[in-house]
Amino acid sequence: MNVFDRYAPFIQDYIYRSGWQALRGVQNAAGEAIFGTDDHVLLCASTASGKTEAAFFPILTLLGEDPPKSVGALYIAPLKALINDQFGRLSEVCEEAAIPVTRWHGDAPQGPKRKLLKKPAGVLQITPESLESLLVNKSMEIPSLFCDLRFLIIDELHSFLRGDRGLQTFCLIERLCRLSGCDPRRIGLSATLGDPKAAGRLLACGSRRRTRVPRFDGGKEVWRLSMEHFYNTPPQAGEGKPDVLSAPMAETPTDTPPKAADPGIGYIFAHTRGKKCLIFTNSREECEAVCQSLRQYCEANHEPDRFLIHHGNLSASYRESAEEEMKDDDSRLSVCATATLELGIDIGKLERAFQIDAPFTVSGFLQRMGRTGRRGNPSEMWFVMREDHPEPRAMLPERIPWYFIQGIALIQLYLEERFVEPPREGRLPYSLLYHQTMSTLASGGEMTPAALASRVLTLSCFSRISKEDYRVLLRHLLETDHLSRTENGGLILGLSGERVVNNYKFYAVFQENIEYSVHCGSEELGTIVKPPPVGEKIAIAGRVWAVDEVDHKRREVFCTLVKGKIPAYFGDVAGDIHTRILERMYGVLQEGAQYPYLMPHAVYRLSDARETFREAGMETRPLVHLGGNLWALFPWLGSYAFLALERFLKRRCKERLGLRGLNSARPYYLQFAMDVGEQAFYEITAEEAGKAFDPMELLYPNEVPVFEKYDEYVPPELVRKGFAFGVLDIDGMKRRVRGWAQARQTQRIPGEQNGGLSDGQKADDV
Repeated sequence: MNVFDRYAPFIQDYIYRSGWQALRGVQNAAGEAIFGTDDHVLLCASTASGKTEAAFFPILTLLGEDPPKSVGALYIAPLKALINDQFGRLSEVCEEAAIPVTRWHGDAPQGPKRKLLKKPAGVLQITPESLESLLVNKSMEIPSLFCDLRFLIIDELHSFLRGDRGLQTFCLIERLCRLSGCDPRRIGLSATLGDPKAAGRLLACGSRRRTRVPRFDGGKEVWRLSMEHFYNTPPQAGEGKPDVLSAPMAETPTDTPPKAADPGIGYIFAHTRGKKCLIFTNSREECEAVCQSLRQYCEANHEPDRFLIHHGNLSASYRESAEEEMKDDDSRLSVCATATLELGIDIGKLERAFQIDAPFTVSGFLQRMGRTGRRGNPSEMWFVMREDHPEPRAMLPERIPWYFIQGIALIQLYLEERFVEPPREGRLPYSLLYHQTMSTLASGGEMTPAALASRVLTLSCFSRISKEDYRVLLRHLLETDHLSRTENGGLILGLSGERVVNNYKFYAVFQENIEYSVHCGSEELGTIVKPPPVGEKIAIAGRVWAVDEVDHKRREVFCTLVKGKIPAYFGDVAGDIHTRILERMYGVLQEGAQYPYLMPHAVYRLSDARETFREAGMETRPLVHLGGNLWALFPWLGSYAFLALERFLKRRCKERLGLRGLNSARPYYLQFAMDVGEQAFYEITAEEAGKAFDPMELLYPNEVPVFEKYDEYVPPELVRKGFAFGVLDIDGMKRRVRGWAQARQTQRIPGEQNGGLSDGQKADDV
């Protein structure tokens, strides 16, 4: 099939106007799959490869040839910024064919939404939360809006594969199709999928079609990587020693950073001068701190402020101004950002990205790397790893630079194995079950328990939840007035349930803090949590502000700009890390390889870390004696298997080991005192791991481990069950513990035993 010839004339004209020389591999492959089959299609291609056009050009062609009687294509994206970006590009393509494109999210104007409700047509762009709101508040409009829906596009599909938000999205898709009687083809788009087959199964869940994953030549990836390490105070690693270990970069930095109280920030300041860059951090707090520091450097060096900031707690105007600045190819400003600029928004010609410390996932690293390298240039990322000097008497675990080693492991996993985190499966999402139950009742009104169960329990993501568990949930919701029973025996929302559902935050299933909007005069800066008293200072929008007034009833803070530097707080929590990353971290410390992207200080710091690793005997044993009865355990397990191990030691092994004072730095190490020796530890833990025990035994009496947003409304017994069977990776933990005893007999290295992976696969199977 000649895909270009198959495109509608208005698509061909757009391609000519844009100056394209030829279609890319992903566009030819997508065209053949969409035009030539009736399957769902999953497009896996690198960032800036043209996936969006690859999906939409055939879809718009088909919609133009046979206009639907309703919205013809529904585009779901994880971020409002991504929708705003795609809106402009799609509108330009669709204008000639008179195919309307409508944005639907909290910041979008109301006029086009009202017009769409009166005359459904074209393409609708929406976030999962706004789609939830649409199903709840406009349920009577759903059939007319979507009765002839032909295509459903899910952008950045990987971001929906490991949490409740993704499961919510697939629930919404199934509910929408049932209510409107449509059967759209689903098109998934992603640059970073670790297991396309598993992702394809999830994309197709609840439908009758299979998923096709087209193969094509995506071209050669070219990266420019560097990683430098900085102690926050002098001296630096290798300082004063000859630079004999480092390999040259493709471009060695020539500009010298200023003398700095914070050398890592000074390094970024110097290497962003005269360039347009992104500076990624792993939390909003860190983002604020970095932006404050960089702006102080501008002031100290008598330079104009050249740094902007972008994260989810900033007001829409602040975020949009940063986005617009990034699209300007002539701009020489840099933006400090979190994951809000990680996904597919077009930010024009970006010269390089910086990453402070290691992200939590290979997927996150690849997405951030992919922000650069557009328009024919290679992707370029500079890692900046920072740490304090260990105290002179610091214990062994504190002498390992964990984030630095993690950064190397992330890069090596992808370079060597093309590993990216697979979908997270096997969960018991009771929090989401509550949410979808309440949403379904709010949308459909009174239902019998049987009718409600038939609508909710039959959604694909609840396939592991039994009818008995659902009865337990419904009884609990009746007892707590989240549900009420009518005279006819039907179920409706109770008073407590109405208070939950009628709050605008109900539509999101991810955790949210109680937030206060922050204002300076008439300007809204963004939101914070836990505002300080009047007279204290807060950090937001990369600056420091004095609090003038706090209105707790309206949750508003009024402030005035002041000078200074203080930490910000937004309630961020660390993400989960996959077991393969921890295992590769072991490999980084154990092997002697040098990595060409390491800069001089990083080379020396890695050498120091490896020497510490070898001297401690960590190469051949996970348990290291720290002196007296104190020990450190390095299990090389991901977050959920590590959490299971921590509880296993406390709940199953404590008495036999004489264990006490257990502390952990998840998921890197555990530190504790015990009465037995090393060999006895391996034997006892292996024996206990070999026993068949109920996962519920790893919970404490009366413990209710609230893990997801709506767990507080779920019966405690279901919260406990969901945590034990759906969160803790007990199988992965057991394999590792049993492997220790075997390794002591065969002297096999700790991170590469059979069954070491939490998903039961060997590394080369991933």
